[in-house]
Amino acid sequence: MPTTLRSFAALSLLATLHGPALPTGEEPPRAALEDARRASTELVSSVRSELLKAVEASGPLRAIVVCKYTVPEVASHVSRKYGARVTRVSLTPRNPALGWGDAWEQRALMSFDSRVAKGEKADGMEHAEVVTEPAGKFLRYMRALPMAPVCLACHGAAEQIADSVRTQLAHDYPHDRAMNIAVGKVRGAVTYTKPL
Repeated sequence: MPTTLRSFAALSLLATLHGPALPTGEEPPRAALEDARRASTELVSSVRSELLKAVEASGPLRAIVVCKYTVPEVASHVSRKYGARVTRVSLTPRNPALGWGDAWEQRALMSFDSRVAKGEKADGMEHAEVVTEPAGKFLRYMRALPMAPVCLACHGAAEQIADSVRTQLAHDYPHDRAMNIAVGKVRGAVTYTKPL
C-alpha cells in the first residue's frame, strides 16, 4: 500500500477509534450563523424539491440528471445570493471532482459519523465556528445530510439499485463512492464558507 494511503488508513482508523476532534475556533456571530442556516435550508429545500419532482415524473434515472446538472446550478445561485461558498460535500462522493471536502470539512464529516455511531440522529446535526485561514477570517458551517429512504434508489445497497441506474451511474461517475449507505447515516453535508 502506498505511503499516503497507509497514512490515510491510519488516520481513518484513529478517527474511528477515538472520534475526531474538531478544533474550536471563535463562536460565530449570531446573525452570521443564522445566514448560514438559512442558506443551508434553502439549498436543501431546493435540491429536495428538484429531486422529488424528477423521481415522481421519470424515476431515479432522471434524478441522476438533476444531481449532475441542476444541483450545481442551485448551489451556485444560493452561493451568489448569500455571498458565500455553499455546496455539498461527502466522505463518499459520487463525483470526487466536486464532492470532496477540504480538511476542515472532512473533520466535521468524521465527527458527524462518530456522533451517529454513538446513537445521535443525523437530522439537524450541525457544526459552526469562525476560523482564521491564510486568506483571513471565515465563518465555517456544516449541516449533516442524513440518508433518506427516497435516496436508496441511487445511494443504497449496490445489488438493490436497478441495473439501468447502476449502468448510468457507472457511465457518468466512474469513480463513484456513494453507494451502500444505510438510511439514517450521514450521506454528506451542506457546507457554508463566508469571509468575515
